[in-house]
Amino acid sequence: MQGSSLQSNNRLGTVDIHFTTTAVHGTLILERELEETDLTKLIEQIDEDLVLSADMPRDDFLVSVYIGKDVGFYSDEYFAEEDEAGLGFGEDDEV
Repeated sequence: MQGSSLQSNNRLGTVDIHFTTTAVHGTLILERELEETDLTKLIEQIDEDLVLSADMPRDDFLVSVYIGKDVGFYSDEYFAEEDEAGLGFGEDDEV
């Protein structure tokens, strides 16, 4: 499962979960800081609600946690519209 939103009354962030043969790797991106106790409770909830419910054997659940903000959502459709409008970078532009 990838890109599951963590939501209650207000958005906390997103989590990407990747299953391997021996472990489950999670990347948790929070939109605000949480106290350590709240963070560990959230990780436990993710483990119970998402990881364990997948019913896949695992030796460990490894989670990397970051704090960031949402700056946009992009898709192929967005870039196609941008190209049609001529708003993309030219060959001489640097990224």
